Amino acid sequence: MAAAAYGISLQDVRAAQQRIGDQLDATPCLHSRTLSRLTATQLYIKFENLQFTGSFKERGALNRLLQIPPAERARGVCAMSAGNHGQAVAYHAHRLGIPATIVMPRHTPFVKVEHTRAHGANVILAGDSLEEAFAHAQQLTAAQGLIFIHPYDDPAVIAGAGTVALEMLATAPNLDLLLVPIGGGGLISGIAIAAKALSPAIEIYGVQTRTHPSMVAALQGREGVFRGDTIAEGIAVKAAGKLTREIVRELVRDIVLVGENDLECAIALLLNVEKTVAEGAGAAALAALLCEPERFRGRQIGLVLSGGNIDPRLLASVIMRELVRQQRIVTLRIPILDQPGVLARISQIVGEQGGNILDVFHRRLSLNLPVKSATLELSFEARDAPHAQAIIAAIRAAGFEPTILPP
Repeated sequence: MAAAAYGISLQDVRAAQQRIGDQLDATPCLHSRTLSRLTATQLYIKFENLQFTGSFKERGALNRLLQIPPAERARGVCAMSAGNHGQAVAYHAHRLGIPATIVMPRHTPFVKVEHTRAHGANVILAGDSLEEAFAHAQQLTAAQGLIFIHPYDDPAVIAGAGTVALEMLATAPNLDLLLVPIGGGGLISGIAIAAKALSPAIEIYGVQTRTHPSMVAALQGREGVFRGDTIAEGIAVKAAGKLTREIVRELVRDIVLVGENDLECAIALLLNVEKTVAEGAGAAALAALLCEPERFRGRQIGLVLSGGNIDPRLLASVIMRELVRQQRIVTLRIPILDQPGVLARISQIVGEQGGNILDVFHRRLSLNLPVKSATLELSFEARDAPHAQAIIAAIRAAGFEPTILPP
């Protein structure tokens, strides 16, 4: 197999499974009837968000830590991470009695920083990007004689991640396509090595965000152009791994790029349908299905939900934004006469139609309006989009001219 040329084979993945098997639980890989119907596929979800630290990263981190000779463990380890790899290294290093220092970018979500500290690691916030944090971690490693645990470009980490594929294909051997998020490429490399060895005809697709297509750029031999922030900070890597890019080039069929709206919709859909929490990177594979449904229609698909460590405030914002997209929450701007009873009349109409008013702002001082006029901005909750349109129609039938404000 070509991947063996990179020092990793199916045997390495199987050895990793034996090595870590008694210390990690196999996460469920379940058929989703509702999402299968919505995407016109037969869809199986691998719930890696159910790992103790909330992501697949435990597999590679533990496999790498267990291969450090006992005599060297007292030196301690160092890792660079936007959160999930750091938590995984911190947790398992603590379990194994290995001192751990984790360098994280300054913008890392608070929940990930606190969880990493709670697992016993010395957390250092440095740099405004993964690359700057990586450079700082390298300096610490050299200065203190630590052992560096790379988040993705390490054969042991890749082999550990590949155990995801062994479990998926043991549960659903008829899968003909796997959808896997890509940051630096460790997860998809391990999965591709194992899956293609077990089922040569299986197709592997990666997923990246349009803002951070680092693996796409690496495969094209160019520097990536990165625009803006992303909710999928776990895969917002500006430089794909050197080892992983060659494995991806050899074994991955294509990489789908997804937008922020696709990611938000996927997070909300997993929460509403599967009752499970996904972070942005964890929802990327489902986002690819939502983004390009025709490409995957009719396939037997295994989808890797890689992690669930999302900041609660961000999750709350995603949920509310999705309600706005679905017109379950609507904000109207309504010109009115500034006289008693008008607001009560509009409120009564909304109530009679079964709507729930969430917020009202009465603007009287705009110089763009006649002095006897005002503007009412009113947000209400509806059951669904048709119900919202019925409420708006009722307001309009009463002689008002409401305008839906854009999200």
